[in-house]
Amino acid sequence: MAARVYALVNQKGGVGKTTTAVNLSAFLGKWGFRTLLVDLDPQANATSSLGVDKYKVRGGTYEVLLGVAPLASYVLYNPKLKISLLPATPGLAGAEVELVNELARESKLRKALEPALARYDYIFLDCPPSLGLLTLNGLVAAQHGVIIPVQAEYLALEGLGMLMQTIRKVREALNPGLKVRGVVITMYDGRTRLSREVVEEVRSYFGKAVFQSLIPRSVRLAEAPSHGLPIAAYAPSSVGARAYAALARELLTGDGFAPPEGKGDRTARGPVPAPHTPRLDL
Repeated sequence: MAARVYALVNQKGGVGKTTTAVNLSAFLGKWGFRTLLVDLDPQANATSSLGVDKYKVRGGTYEVLLGVAPLASYVLYNPKLKISLLPATPGLAGAEVELVNELARESKLRKALEPALARYDYIFLDCPPSLGLLTLNGLVAAQHGVIIPVQAEYLALEGLGMLMQTIRKVREALNPGLKVRGVVITMYDGRTRLSREVVEEVRSYFGKAVFQSLIPRSVRLAEAPSHGLPIAAYAPSSVGARAYAALARELLTGDGFAPPEGKGDRTARGPVPAPHTPRLDL
């Protein structure tokens, strides 16, 4: 069975996009699903959130997009976290300029991922907070849809109209199967009327596409990246960890998988061995 490929997208920064990408990857990996996280953001926040120094890896997303070597040459695997990562490197900042004159430049990532589809159950693409060529590559490669994190704050829907227009254009011209897999409400504070109103507004706009799981504001979630760990490893009993575990279960259920039993790590189908990679541990 080929991997489910999801792009996490929102051109508005600071909405919890990378946090969601990292922690969904972490919980699915923990539960035995072969998971690859692709860092498409030149800021390399997903890379550093998993304790990887972008200046010390020998290659990553940039090299894959430019066709320097196959994706498998640069994938890192962490046996403790059970996550595979295609890291971002400093060169990624110039990728959009270098790809401008390339043929089929918007499909570079999709083509690069093809050999990896049989090796993973899930592939998450952490896109930059913009609608440039890197995000376009993520949208074209997202065979199973887009996950959109939306902050539970004022002007939450600002810019989403432009994002939806871009998704429609990509669907019409480049990826006919592209759809919104789900909208994730992040930084939710149930004590405030504003947060509750934003949830109602987002649900009225996106309807059933909005995940029921709400990601709260959490000091532990904010701290975890500085320790190079996902919340599942940094503070597994925290409110943030419980929220992302619920979101991961919701995603699995919607995809037709049996979610893990209770709070354990075992899935109904049993754990899946992680793919062998030639790289060192993260």
